[in-house]
Amino acid sequence: MSLRDLQNLEGRVALITGGSRGLGLQMAEVLGELGATLVITARKEAELEEAVVSLKSQSVKVEAMVNDLQDADSVQPMVEDILARHGQIDIVVNNAGAAWGAKAEDHPLDAWHKVINLNLTAPFLLSQIVGKLSMIPRQYGKIINIASIAGLVGTEPGFMPTIAYNSSKGGVVNFTRSLAAEWAQHNITVNAIAPGVFPSKMSAGMIDRAEEHIMNQTPMRKFGGNEDLKGVTALLATDASGFLTGQIIAVDGGYVAV
Repeated sequence: MSLRDLQNLEGRVALITGGSRGLGLQMAEVLGELGATLVITARKEAELEEAVVSLKSQSVKVEAMVNDLQDADSVQPMVEDILARHGQIDIVVNNAGAAWGAKAEDHPLDAWHKVINLNLTAPFLLSQIVGKLSMIPRQYGKIINIASIAGLVGTEPGFMPTIAYNSSKGGVVNFTRSLAAEWAQHNITVNAIAPGVFPSKMSAGMIDRAEEHIMNQTPMRKFGGNEDLKGVTALLATDASGFLTGQIIAVDGGYVAV
């Protein structure tokens, strides 16, 4: 089979959380370009509407659903709604996330819960429900979790103190490995992307505070760009990665290699 055929996503349905902007939208673009029908979710309707207009201008088949993954009770109805209209969910990109900067000794407990719930509990719950209702019965699925290089290292001097974020992303790393091992029998692959520093609303404060440190630590001497997650997303979402599961791929300009 040719690589073109292996990466053809025609007839596949992809659900991308936090898909209205930033890394989520970048990943949505490539999945749509490869032919998948997209469902993008986020909390803010206006941002979703802008993303849909942008994606449709690229001839992508897409619809949007307003959803707050902090509300655990909203996840199963959302999945059931998608399945009622599309019949299946083949690809899940667990991208929605939050961060909180505070020293460990002063970190608010409610902020800890918010970060852990969105970054770790929500991917577990969404994967569990999609797996049970669609992927396991059909014996096929691709789950892509968005971890972070912050889940591979501790909080570093020069960075904002983000212990809840780092802990949640470290959890995503082992959640990915554990689910990959458990669901391999169902022909479901589970992998994670660990982005380095990409300019975004979430990272703006950290970049302002620690740009020199980031550049000194990054062998490629640059931040992630608007195209830098597309290749790895295409690999992990398609049959080109049929024998690849439980892996954490850092896309970071060499940051964690130093």
